[in-house]
Amino acid sequence: MAILGKVINEEVEKIKEKEEHKKREKSLFREYFELIAETAVFVFFVMTYVVQAFQIPTGSMEPTLMVGDFLLVNKFIYAKPVIPLEAAILPSKKIERKDIVVFKYPRDLKKDYVKRVVALEGEKIEIKDKEVFINDRPLEERYKVHIDAQVFQKNGYYQYDDVIRDNYGPVVVPPGHVFVMGDNRDNSLDSRYWGFLPMNYIKGRPWLIYFSYEAERDAYLKNGIQDKFKKFFRFFSKTRWTRILKVVN
Repeated sequence: MAILGKVINEEVEKIKEKEEHKKREKSLFREYFELIAETAVFVFFVMTYVVQAFQIPTGSMEPTLMVGDFLLVNKFIYAKPVIPLEAAILPSKKIERKDIVVFKYPRDLKKDYVKRVVALEGEKIEIKDKEVFINDRPLEERYKVHIDAQVFQKNGYYQYDDVIRDNYGPVVVPPGHVFVMGDNRDNSLDSRYWGFLPMNYIKGRPWLIYFSYEAERDAYLKNGIQDKFKKFFRFFSKTRWTRILKVVN
C-alpha cells in the first residue's frame, strides 16, 4: 500500500507540475500579447498624431532637402493644445516665416508637398528679378539657390508662367493663408504658380533626416536579378551617411 500511495503521490505531483507549467505558459503568452498590443497602440498614436514618415521626391528644396532624404515630420508642432497638460508635454508654436512645412497640395489633397514659408497672412509679397520683398523690404534668404542665371521679364511677348518665376506680384496674403516657396527657386512648383496655401492644410514641420540615399531616377523601374544585386552593393556607396540623423532647419 505504501508503494501504491507513493506512486499516486508522484502522479499527482506530475499533474500539478503540468498545470503550473501551462499556467506559466499562458501567463507568458498573455504578457507578450499585452506588450505587443500596447506597443501597437503607442506606435499608432505616434504615427497618427505626433510624427509622420516622409520621403523627398523632387529637387524643389535642394540643397536643404535632397531627393532621397527620408524625414520624420513633427505633426504636433502647429496643433493647438486642448488641455494645459497637452501643451506641457507636446509644446506647439505658431507658423513663422522661414519655417519648412509639409502640407496637403491644394490641387490634389492626396499628395503631400514640402516648401518653406516666405510670407504670412496680411503681408505684401513681391518678387523683383528673383529677389523677394516683404512689405517692400528685401528678405534675407541664405538658404535659397538659383540654378538659372536668366531673369524673365514682362517685355514684349512673354510666357506668364516663366515671368512669375522671377517677377511676381505685388500681392497681399489673405487671412488664414501663407505664401510658400521652394529653396531651389528656379525649379519649384509653389505658391507662385498655384496660389496661397491655407494654413489648415499644413500637416507639420520636418524634424529629422533618419536616412538618405542617392538613387537613380529609374532605379525603382529595374527589378531584374542583376539590378537587385547592383542595388545591394551600391547601398553603402550611395547612402549619404553625413545626412543621417541631421536636424532639419
